[in-house]
Amino acid sequence: MRVIYLTLLIIIFDQVSKFFIKGINIPFLNLNINGMYPGESISVLGDFFKITFTENPGMAFGFDPGSDFKLWISIFSLVASIGLLIYLYTARKKSLSLRIAIALILGGAVGNVIDRMLYGLMFDYAPIFYGKVVDFLDFDFFNFTLFGRSYERWPIFNLADAAVSVGVIILLFFYKHHQEEETPQLIPAENSTSNNTATTDQIDLVEGDLKNTSNDDEADKGKEI
Repeated sequence: MRVIYLTLLIIIFDQVSKFFIKGINIPFLNLNINGMYPGESISVLGDFFKITFTENPGMAFGFDPGSDFKLWISIFSLVASIGLLIYLYTARKKSLSLRIAIALILGGAVGNVIDRMLYGLMFDYAPIFYGKVVDFLDFDFFNFTLFGRSYERWPIFNLADAAVSVGVIILLFFYKHHQEEETPQLIPAENSTSNNTATTDQIDLVEGDLKNTSNDDEADKGKEI
């Protein structure tokens, strides 16, 4: 299960990047990162790519289903992450592409689960399971509408979201290959027929040998008389 290291790397990079964006202060480690203020934006590639600090109270890519569903989303994300970890172990002998895809999705899921579960407590603004997800990757691809909401830029996301998206793309790209892995291979009809024919021939040979032996015994008895 070496692909689990990929999951761990995604979680580490995701959380470290969020600490640099949001900022964090850990006195006993003598660690103090000021971070950015909410809404602050830093241009990286002109207007096409910016680092923009936002906090998402809902699901991936800025979709907010409402505070009433916040707890259920957090619990579902935690259970789904545990399920993915179990599946990654059961699929340890499957194709590498499947294991990499699951490892990417698992790493991204856990990265955002940490935000939802613990950030409210860590930064003292909400109880457990009510934390907000830190987003900061801001791309201007094209205008579009998603879930009835219009966007002039692509929704701001994070490394965890990116890992989940890449994992899903790999699953879709290798879907046929993964389906063939799960489908048991049936014995071709031709081979089955030939095997049945061979078995019948073997039975005929055995019966012929028994008849010849019986005839030889009768001949020997006739000679003795």
